[in-house]
Amino acid sequence: MTALAAGTPPDAVPEIVSGSAVVETPSGKGRGDENFPVGSWLIRRDLRVHVHAFYRFARNADDIADSPMLAAADKLRRLDRMAAILDGDCGTDSPAASAMRDSLIATGLTAQHCHDVLQAFRQDATKLRYRDWDDLMEYCRYSAAPVGRQLLDLHGESRATWPASDALCAALQVLNHLQDCAADYQALDRVYLPLADLEAAGAGVEMLTAPAASPALRVVLDTLLERTETLIRIARDLPPGVAARGLRWESAVIVGLAARLARRLRRGDPLATRVKLAPRDVAAAFLTGILARPRR
Repeated sequence: MTALAAGTPPDAVPEIVSGSAVVETPSGKGRGDENFPVGSWLIRRDLRVHVHAFYRFARNADDIADSPMLAAADKLRRLDRMAAILDGDCGTDSPAASAMRDSLIATGLTAQHCHDVLQAFRQDATKLRYRDWDDLMEYCRYSAAPVGRQLLDLHGESRATWPASDALCAALQVLNHLQDCAADYQALDRVYLPLADLEAAGAGVEMLTAPAASPALRVVLDTLLERTETLIRIARDLPPGVAARGLRWESAVIVGLAARLARRLRRGDPLATRVKLAPRDVAAAFLTGILARPRR
């Protein structure tokens, strides 16, 4: 999850709350800036507040990891502070972690998925390159999979849904990496495109500064899209396995949106422009996801 702060970095002058500096460095991005619905009206009303709390927690941790104004050691300190508050430390310096702790108490869920995403953001603070696809998927195990697992656990779904959910979340993560590959490199010197794939295609990370993708870099993008499309095919087994109707519908919508974004990235160039979903993609995915008959 790589959101870049816009405008004057909010961490340049720390906000003070109750006498202590806030560790969070919000970028200003919210649920409306995401490619995919987050706790939409399809989700049960009583659970939406908990979905939003998890999103806010992950969003704030992600913003810390992606802040170009913070040194790696400071990022780790801030993320560790969020973890401590999540586990019960007193303090008002991480409102998102405090709200997440309250949510966990209210729902009876453990903090494991929260700690997993924090592990991924700690990695973002210190790791700038990924060796191969397996290395990237190991990162997605902590950066992406916990998001789907948290939603499933909130709804009391079977853990048998986890493999398909993990595949969907990993696909969404890689699609986001492809959308932002140039910005991540230029702003943070962070490259999620596996080095093994770059080398095999005769491409280098410096190609990410070009105004358009070279033929060699296009090979890398298409290779990653092929693997991502395999993940999306696995993810199609998720909606039929979800008992909660609203979550089943939302997961079907997201699978459809992922497939549409993958197709747009096949045709588009993320170096030339940010390839994104069009309103008609969203409308079509919602209709298809909601009207589709569940397979059992």
